[in-house]
Order: sequence, then structure tokens, then C-alpha cells
Amino acid sequence: MDDLTEAQLERFRADINRARTPGAYEPGRWSVGPANRDPAVTGGMPERVRLRDTSMRAIESLPGVTASREAKSGFLRLLARSGVPEIVLATPSRSGHHGDGRGLDTVRADLALVRREHPDCVVYCPFVSATDGVDLARDLGFDGVQVAVPAFGPAAGIYRSSIPASRDEVVGQMADVVGHARTQGLRVAVAFTMVSFLTDEELAETATAMASAGADEITLFDGPGALGPEAFGRLVQATATAAPDLTIGLHPHNTFGLGVACAVSAARAGAAVVESSVNGYCGGPGNADLAATAAAFEALYGVQTGIRLTALTELSRTAAELTGRTPATNQPITGPDAFCWGGGDWVIVESDVDPLMHNCVQPALFGNERRIPLTSQSGPRVIAATLHRLGIKVDPASLPSITARCHAELTRLGRLLTDDEIRAISRTPLTP
Repeated sequence: MDDLTEAQLERFRADINRARTPGAYEPGRWSVGPANRDPAVTGGMPERVRLRDTSMRAIESLPGVTASREAKSGFLRLLARSGVPEIVLATPSRSGHHGDGRGLDTVRADLALVRREHPDCVVYCPFVSATDGVDLARDLGFDGVQVAVPAFGPAAGIYRSSIPASRDEVVGQMADVVGHARTQGLRVAVAFTMVSFLTDEELAETATAMASAGADEITLFDGPGALGPEAFGRLVQATATAAPDLTIGLHPHNTFGLGVACAVSAARAGAAVVESSVNGYCGGPGNADLAATAAAFEALYGVQTGIRLTALTELSRTAAELTGRTPATNQPITGPDAFCWGGGDWVIVESDVDPLMHNCVQPALFGNERRIPLTSQSGPRVIAATLHRLGIKVDPASLPSITARCHAELTRLGRLLTDDEIRAISRTPLTP
């Protein structure tokens, strides 16, 4: 295609814009389907959700991760600066939890760091299961505790040093911990772990008991990822019916790649808190990814998250460097190829006409960038754009020859060319 005239560009843009509607289309930010903002299609979505990040807890338990304290502190600093409303830190030692925990001085330093960088952030101590753990969380300066209530009776002994006699014993013991935490002035989020194993009756009874004990929130934890979006939504509604004065949250796992979908469904059903983590780090298949979750709520549904979206890509890549666990290159939102559609000249043309076509969100909104590699499909437009990126000026008449030589070298090497190889080709004298 020859260079487009201004009249042609305007005609194309008018054709593209005919189906766009305000909100679903925000120039420079996103262009999503109008139906995503139609309550008749999506149901009633909340104005905002609170994202609670669990990355610090997850990183401590990832097998083989031995990052330095300084590296973890650097990551936590970025996380706090992102504006995430709530953070779950790693388990402190002697917290009444079965894990080994993190040194108390380190936990104090982490809390102080979050206070400096994001004073309004609510910080939780994870999985407290005894009153001494509550007291430790209070003394360290946590805002709240997560009290874990497993979905079982005697089988809860898998996670404890003793075997409970019944489900009632488990619920009663945890209700006592919840009540003690309330007397200490802490926020209390009760984690219903392995929630897919609860019967409807058990769910209602446990929710009622925790509400009576003084809980602020019930968080539905789906460890095995055994709940689909519809089932998660139903559990949220059932929990809210049993404990109407409590906040409902969820912790979805990504077993079937539906973590974000579960978060959306739960929010539609009334959940106000969504737990997620950077790059989805957690045990097994991981959690809903923080970046994809925030992006879906903000761009698709217009639900505010409080996250500084431009921080998300740096967070993702810092976490990958910290853990040594690099996500797929096409990881949604933050991957280096998340906005890459190959190296055809049509990619350049489309971007010039309207950058929000194949990419329904602007990469820069999330701190990412659009990558257009030089490939065997590339023509003079991509070659010219690549040379411009490299700061190389050439006679436009030489572009077809440079294109042909790049294609030949791609075939010979069987891989993409490096920037230095492209520079060398562009500077090679033309053969008469």
C-alpha cells in the first residue's frame, strides 16, 4: 500500500469509530466492545473493587527462590508505590501458623517500608490460627490478620498438629481466634480455605459463626482452583446471604486459566475484595495475575482498582528477576510480546491509522510497549521503522534492497536478526 493521504486516514478512522461508545472507548487508553459496559449484558458491576496483593507471602513459599533481603525489599517498595490498596506480607515466625515464617526484624522492616511508601495501604498478617499469632501480629504493627478456617472437620488435622473431633470444633476454635483479634483492634478477614469442599449448609453455618465472632470479612479461598466463574459467583451470593453485614472477598486459583474470570464473576455477585499476585505467583498453577486482573476491571468493565496501572510491567519484570520464574513472553498486559502482532507491514499501517485496533489497550498505559520485530513478513515499512528506531538514516530508494538482504539473512540464520546485524546490513554498499 502506498503512503496514505490525510483524507484516506480520516475516512478510515471514521469507519473505525462508528461502533465506538464513550467509556468503552477512551482515546489513548483503550477501545473495548461497548457490550462490556452495558449492564444488560454484564449485570451490575461495582464502581470499585479492592485488590489485595499476596505476592510477598507467595514468594516466600515458591520452591527454589532464594532472593536476598535487599531484592525482596526493592520489590516490596515497587509494590507499595503501585498504589495497591492492600498487601499480605509473608508469615512472621511464631505466628501460630504451621510454616517456618519470616524473621521478626525483617517483618518490622517490611511494615515500615510499606508505611513510608503507601501510608494508606492496609497490611495483613496471613493465616493466623491461634491467639498468640494474633498477639504477635498486633505487636508487630499489622493492620489486620487472616484467620484460616479449613473446610473440614477431622481432616483439618492434615494442616495441624492434632486431629479435631468434629467440624464444630474447628469452627469454634477459629471463632475464638477471630474474637480475640477483634479485641486487639485488628481487622479480621476469615479465610474459608478449600471452599469448594463446603456444603451449602456448612458454608452458611460457618459464615454465621464468624460474623457472630466479630469478623469483618470472609474471603473465599479456592486452593485447588475447583470453582468456575459461575460457581464462585454463587458462593459469594450464598455467603452474603448468611453474613449480610460482612465484606466478601475471594482468592481464586488459576488451574484452568480462569482466575481473572472468577474474580470478575465474584465482583458481579457482590465481592468487594479480590486477592491476586504479581505474575500470579502462588503454589500450583498460581493465582489471578495482578496486572491482568486490574486491567480487566479497569478497561473492560470500568471498575476502579486504585492501582497505578503504569507500574504493572515494571512490577512483573522485577518479580521475574527476583524469583527466576519468567512468565511467558505473551503474558497478558506485561509480557514483552503481549502487544506484538508480528512483523508485517500491515501492523505499521494499522498503528498509524489507529493504535487501538488489534491492541484494545494502549501498552504504555501499563508501562509496556508495542514491539514490531523485523521478520520474513516485513516489508519496507517495517524496515524503515526499524532503522528509524536504531537511529539510521537511509535513502528511501534503498529500502527494497535492504529488505531483500534482511530476508536473505533471516533465512540463512534461521532466527531473528540482532540490532547490530540490521545495522551492518543497512550500511553494506549496494551491489551494482
